[in-house]
Amino acid sequence: MILVVNAGSSSVKVELFTPGLESVLSGSVTEIGGPGRLSLGGEKQNVSVADHTAALGMVLEKLEAAGHPVSSLIAAGHRVVHGGAHLTAPERLTDDVIARIEAVVPLAPLHNPHNLSGVRALAGLAPDLPQFASFDTAFHATNPEIAVTYALPQAERDKAIRRYGFHGLSYAGMVAQFGDDLPRRLLGLHLGNGASLCAMVEGKSVANSMGYSPLDGLVMGTRTGCIDGMAVLRLAEDHGVEGAGAILNKESGLKGLAGTNDMATLLSRDDEDARFAVEHFCYWAARQAGSAIAAMRGVDAVAFTGGIGENAETIRDRIMAHLKWLGDIPVHVVPADEERQIARDVVGLLPG
Repeated sequence: MILVVNAGSSSVKVELFTPGLESVLSGSVTEIGGPGRLSLGGEKQNVSVADHTAALGMVLEKLEAAGHPVSSLIAAGHRVVHGGAHLTAPERLTDDVIARIEAVVPLAPLHNPHNLSGVRALAGLAPDLPQFASFDTAFHATNPEIAVTYALPQAERDKAIRRYGFHGLSYAGMVAQFGDDLPRRLLGLHLGNGASLCAMVEGKSVANSMGYSPLDGLVMGTRTGCIDGMAVLRLAEDHGVEGAGAILNKESGLKGLAGTNDMATLLSRDDEDARFAVEHFCYWAARQAGSAIAAMRGVDAVAFTGGIGENAETIRDRIMAHLKWLGDIPVHVVPADEERQIARDVVGLLPG
């Protein structure tokens, strides 16, 4: 079995796969550090765990009780949000690779430290188990230099301030699911609480709406999406850098426009704020789609994924209504399955 681990700031999500990429069992531990909840298969229970090591230890105990002891695992794969400019493919986790992940923590201070906590916790619990990392930024390493470079002075660019792009595991999984039927020029939209779009030519990313951080691009659940840098500076003047960051990442987007980041709730409401928030979300998705289509010099198909992209037909229809000038092109709905993509990466790196 292959264990896939997605460690966040206060949670650990896991999924168990066969080498044939069949999902066997999934679960999570939430609210690490306080009164939390363990879910595994159909079992749910309240728990209290101090840290990620304790959380993963509890998960491993439950897996053993379900007939999947550590000895049955052949590898573990981890989601790591940021690989920087150099970690551009899945990697086996060695001391050197871990050091390189640590080196880009300043690029993803809200994500990479927690991803690494899962790596270290599992290493302590199962020191002989090979561990691998898949990077959310890696899929976009094929973007041309002109697409990732900000027009900044060289001294600032030397600080690794550039566009990276995210949701790469989702887009890689999308390409894999198309298989031999992959359109040559595919516009992918990952729409959920985090939202982005990606221009793909022959399965390779050529442009992504997210940039230096996951803040840029489309309107999201609680993030602004694209915003003028001078407006950001104004927020920092009024609220301080930390306060501005909280507003931009946690209080904006759909929540800032209409009080909630839940699209289903907004679609069920009949007030002007909700209607405007939904239309704003669709307008900017379509407007940035035009930019991505320009990067591909055309488009052969559109694919939606993510919680909103998969489940909100109304949103798909509204976005495509803005894009009716494209003519009659195929529109696909592709289930997001980042965990299976991580398992796929692990299988590709295992000997034999």
